Amino acid sequence: MSTPKLRAWWFHRQGLDGSLRDATPAQVLERAGWARSVGGVGPYLTLFARARTTRLAADAAAAKIQIHELPSARGCTYVLPARDYALGLKVGEDAAVAPMKVAMKLGVTEKEIVKLERAVLDALDGPDAMEPDAIRDATGKASRNLGEEGKKKGVTTTLPLALGRLQAKGEIRRVPVNGRLDQQRYRYARWTPSPLAAYGKSLGEAYTDLARLYFSWVGPATLAEFQWFSSLGVKAAKEATAPLQLAPVKDAADRLLLPTDVDTWERFDAPRDPCYALVSSLDSIAAARRNLPSLVDAKDQDQPVIADAAAKPLGGMSDLPSHAILDRGRVIGLWEYDADSSSIAWGTFGVKKTKQLVAAVDEMEAFVRDQLGDARSFSLDSPKSRVKRVEALRRLS
Repeated sequence: MSTPKLRAWWFHRQGLDGSLRDATPAQVLERAGWARSVGGVGPYLTLFARARTTRLAADAAAAKIQIHELPSARGCTYVLPARDYALGLKVGEDAAVAPMKVAMKLGVTEKEIVKLERAVLDALDGPDAMEPDAIRDATGKASRNLGEEGKKKGVTTTLPLALGRLQAKGEIRRVPVNGRLDQQRYRYARWTPSPLAAYGKSLGEAYTDLARLYFSWVGPATLAEFQWFSSLGVKAAKEATAPLQLAPVKDAADRLLLPTDVDTWERFDAPRDPCYALVSSLDSIAAARRNLPSLVDAKDQDQPVIADAAAKPLGGMSDLPSHAILDRGRVIGLWEYDADSSSIAWGTFGVKKTKQLVAAVDEMEAFVRDQLGDARSFSLDSPKSRVKRVEALRRLS
């Protein structure tokens, strides 16, 4: 199987080739996949890289609940399109149980959390979203502190347990305090009706639907890659994908496609001309499969990059260590935002800096500088924490 063809196919299916340029935020997420959100700019970069969506347009779509951040696959938070809210919540329900298991060891009972949930819903019965402190005040003695032992286990009070369970059931939703997707301060509001109210599928059926979406986003993919994304075991993953009758790709039998994509795949040819895209370190072209080496040329596998403040070979990593520069699906370089100079620090792996490539960097730099203000990969990322990465990219440049 041609590696350039495979990468170019992923690049195209992800809409990074310009084919999603006029799409709405929801349409981008339907085709490219759910955008991983960890308090960083990933969702914004996902939308901008494909549709040139402005931050204000993305925030407006979130305010209208056309897209929304939800706990879903593996219990991780993603920004989903409205079409997938019920599915995302359903496949995340198992992970939502874990915090309660910890709390029960601290003496918390199911009965008291159910009572607290009712108190929270009563408090949120008005038109305005409320911050956790306001909810705590409104629910009075319904919640309690779990002391030092709870603090050690990461469960300081019972209120987050109730909020988490209600969110997982789609009865409440989190509303960003300042309306932005790249922060982690929230208010809570009732969600009426719940996205799950009319959802009648079993968990097994939901995972089959998730598999169908997954292979449409990033197929040809392996069963092991889907297992990681879904957090299913080998047997459960096979059961979930069996109804799809996935087709093996010629010369790469472990890579599977939806039957409806086989003819399109066989007719597809990788473009000859370069096509550049700057993407987030958590972009679904890489993060959904967590198989970074598949996007890196053999000659670049040993390229040293900074990850966790230490130099590591790029090809030995599962995840991108920085935001990436792609050419038809191949990782040709990395970038970070240098807040001190209000510019992008970037470098490529032996690729000539053409006018087209520089223009792509300049366009992303203007977006980050003028609309986002920074390009944190995750909530704890900061200009100070990425100094070594910025310096390494300046040297690479």
